Amino acid sequence: MKKDVLLVDGYNVIGAWQELRKLKEKRLADARDRLIERMAEYKAHTGWRVIIVFDAHLVPGVEKKKRHHDVEVVFTRKKETADERIEKLVSELGGRRIQIHVATSDLTEQWVIFAQGALRKSSRELEIEMDEIDKIITGKVKEFQEQRPISKIPLTDEVAEIFEKWRRGKQ
Repeated sequence: MKKDVLLVDGYNVIGAWQELRKLKEKRLADARDRLIERMAEYKAHTGWRVIIVFDAHLVPGVEKKKRHHDVEVVFTRKKETADERIEKLVSELGGRRIQIHVATSDLTEQWVIFAQGALRKSSRELEIEMDEIDKIITGKVKEFQEQRPISKIPLTDEVAEIFEKWRRGKQ
């Protein structure tokens, strides 16, 4: 069974998604945080390993790696681009049991990673996929809410709250 890994060109996706572009206009950090949240939802839904790569030129300093919402986030070294880092990751992570997908709309980058055996996914395709995932999650939440048992006896909110405390063993 193959394991799937999604490498995301962070700033490329931020520039392509309407929601993230608007956030970026006000504050870049908010757009980054929102992308990380969205990719955490993607990971939770697909089970894939997700790594987001951001260029260092917008966050100067040494290379940083961190986990945020169970998503791996990499800020490249000072003179390293996200494209270069993604290419390294494709060759480092690639193997017979791993299928790598790269989310970027950079055509040159798509050709390079495709030549290394990774599959490409444009930023727009990823956005469409996320919209579909949102619909699925919303449907599951609604279905769960509808399956909750409903009291056959009409109760005031106050009485229902007391019963709920008793049910949980709290007085």
